[in-house]
Amino acid sequence: MTARVGVHSTAQVDAAARLGDGTTVGPFTVIGAEVTLGPGCEVGPHAVIEGPTVMGARCKVFPFACIGMAPQDLKYRGERTTIEIGDDNMFREGVTVHRGTQGGGGVTRIGSGNLLMAQTHIAHDCQVGSGVIFANAATLAGHVVVEDNATIGAFSGVHQFCRVGEHAYIGGYSVITQDALPFVLTVGNRAKSFGINVVGLERKNFPPESIQALRQAYRILFRSKLNLDQALDRLQNELAGQKDVARMAAFIRGSKRGVIR
Repeated sequence: MTARVGVHSTAQVDAAARLGDGTTVGPFTVIGAEVTLGPGCEVGPHAVIEGPTVMGARCKVFPFACIGMAPQDLKYRGERTTIEIGDDNMFREGVTVHRGTQGGGGVTRIGSGNLLMAQTHIAHDCQVGSGVIFANAATLAGHVVVEDNATIGAFSGVHQFCRVGEHAYIGGYSVITQDALPFVLTVGNRAKSFGINVVGLERKNFPPESIQALRQAYRILFRSKLNLDQALDRLQNELAGQKDVARMAAFIRGSKRGVIR
């Protein structure tokens, strides 16, 4: 721990923890051994961070968040597993993030620039990209992959081993039991897809021609009478060169649980 940090007198920071320059730790917070916090982090009161956990720069951890706890997996036997977190993330009140398991790769990863609103849960071995928004009480089961710039609505749950594609929008109170398509609005219990998330893509400054290509791709995939393999072949023939369409097609081809239609 460097000298250029601010640790409240009631906080408990293990001597083996490493805190970057300018990092502050609030009252009654507990930071364990094998925790590394980058420069400029702010850890609020009553938070708990256990190791092995590595967190990047300028992250903000709000009261009662718990990061780095052992996974809620009955197969876990105390083996050494980790969490890797990037820069500029915000963990709001009551957020929980659990370490990986040996069987799942051993690492839970979270990228940079993510907002985890109050009561969000990230389970063991999840792989979360960057620019993701989790609304209040959004929940990931183990082994979930969430790609960049996705949004998961309040009180939504994602089943283990599912994927949420880039720029996907999961509406509130949804139950995701298959892969949620990139660029698509997916809502419901059980969830269904409701077309391209046009408003969200426009807000993110997607070119109109890219949005139109994605809308055409969606119609071919789900509103034609073609089976999925035939529809994917048609995309390759008719929309060649459209990178976002190509990424959607690759996501579908890579699915192991099937995609929400």
